[in-house]
Amino acid sequence: MELDLTGMHKLAAEQGIEPETLDEALAEALRLAYLKTPHAAKHARVELDERSGNFTVWAADEIPVEPTEDDPHPAPKLGEEYDDTPHDFGRLAAATARQVITQLFRKAEDEKIFGAFSGQKGKLITGIVQQDVSDSSNVHVAMGDVEALLPRREQVPGERYRHGERIRVYVVNVARGVRGPEIVVSRSHPELVRKLFEREVPELVSGAVSIMAIAREAGARTKIAVKANTEGVNPKGALIGPGGSRVRAVMENLGPEKIDIVDYSDDPAKFVAAALSPAVATGVQVISEKNKTAIAFIHDDQLSLAIGKEGQNARLAAKLTGWKIGIESAEAHAKKVAAEKAAREAAEAAEQQD
Repeated sequence: MELDLTGMHKLAAEQGIEPETLDEALAEALRLAYLKTPHAAKHARVELDERSGNFTVWAADEIPVEPTEDDPHPAPKLGEEYDDTPHDFGRLAAATARQVITQLFRKAEDEKIFGAFSGQKGKLITGIVQQDVSDSSNVHVAMGDVEALLPRREQVPGERYRHGERIRVYVVNVARGVRGPEIVVSRSHPELVRKLFEREVPELVSGAVSIMAIAREAGARTKIAVKANTEGVNPKGALIGPGGSRVRAVMENLGPEKIDIVDYSDDPAKFVAAALSPAVATGVQVISEKNKTAIAFIHDDQLSLAIGKEGQNARLAAKLTGWKIGIESAEAHAKKVAAEKAAREAAEAAEQQD
């Protein structure tokens, strides 16, 4: 039986597939095809002749071995190989060859795509929204010849994705899937905000300023804690930009989502107080550093601001700092302290009279 191995090797080389890889895959596929033919031998191998394009199916039969006391159930031996290439194997062999080439080409293309995007994990990329009627829950994003998946869990609540619209997304994962490389992107990931700021703020790229923590409720609000690594640099001012230009450029990619930029501090009390911005804390009492619990004292007229709508501001502050934050009235706390002081002084005066 003959196959155009030279032509197949040429096609394979154009796709970066080694001749040995093609020959091994073809030989194995032909062997499996032979095993499905009537009266096929149990043991067989396929030999390819690269020059002539001929292939031969070499089969071997099992020969029973007499049992002995030491080996009562011996494995059978294989007899001499013989040519068992089916006479009507040509059409099946040609179809098998086409299938092998198609699979290898698809695998090679998948590997190219995987190689190109494996280094994009954790990066910001721009794509074009594609509609897919058969997959209404997910959004498909075209990036050149490749489509990435924006699953529902990575979408921003209330955000609409229109066909043909250009959007920036964060690459969450690149993996080998059953149907080729699977590229998962996100619009709701907190790191999307970091990457957007890195596009606008040179100080982040140079290392003069660092984003230490991000807490995000996608579509509603994001809090960012920043610190300066270079003396004389204002970290908040660097992210805000002249006239708010930098933060405004980021917000244009996030729709109505608001952004709070606060100062990071290694002092938990200072960090908690800053995290509750725009409310101003009069003081923060650290209850337990081990359990990371603290109480922030806020003036009565700013309590609602500190807590935020449906508790959002306090919730994001807790996420940003990693601390459990209680919020109490500064006025009520002051009265409580004054009352305790008065009671203590009265007790001391009573002791002195006795």
